Amino acid sequence: MAPLKNLETEYPIIDSNFQNFCASHGIFSVEDFLIHDLYMLAAFAEQNVSSERLKEGITQILSIIDDMHQPWLNGMELLEDAKRNKHFLPTGIQGVDLLLGGGIRVGQLTELVGPSASGKTQVCLQTASNVARNYMMLYLDTGNSFSPQRIAYFLGKTNELASAQAKNQILQKVMSNILCHSVFDIFAMFDVLHQLESNLRCQERGGGCRIRLLIVDSISLLIAPVLGGTSTRVCI
Repeated sequence: MAPLKNLETEYPIIDSNFQNFCASHGIFSVEDFLIHDLYMLAAFAEQNVSSERLKEGITQILSIIDDMHQPWLNGMELLEDAKRNKHFLPTGIQGVDLLLGGGIRVGQLTELVGPSASGKTQVCLQTASNVARNYMMLYLDTGNSFSPQRIAYFLGKTNELASAQAKNQILQKVMSNILCHSVFDIFAMFDVLHQLESNLRCQERGGGCRIRLLIVDSISLLIAPVLGGTSTRVCI
């Protein structure tokens, strides 16, 4: 989701006056609206000389958020959707792929949960090494856990019979297909995701290579400082 200033061109109601009003209440992005008391914000807007325009801006932001959500589906509709869209990205780990019914489902969120040192990052790295053989992917590293050496190790294990030249070609292709970004706070992650969304839209129109997998290792490292608690989750 975008910073408010990036929305002004498409939505003129979100002008500098509206942005300044929001900034005075600690709101700088669409994400900030999700954690803000909108009733209080509307009450503050009522006290402003531009109250009607400010309320229109609030309504516009809520409309943007609503448009980002898919419609509600009942159980039968979800089942039919699962039958129609059997697109998976195998992790390369036989037991995990069996458990997931083929691998990571394209277009959906897969969350790995477990205590520290339970193997979540290893699953992420092996999945990255397997998917990047054929597709571009983005790896958001929140704890300096991304390891090119482990990627090379996994590739070596699955290509033991290949020649040294073939192994090197596979390694170069896989490494070039993995885009790794280090992010250490939730707002930096939102910035990267917003840029990714913009790039994907441009690629969709231009027919370029599309990123097929996003790994965040780990999401809870970014959320825990805000909510409290410990890191146990990885999102794919």
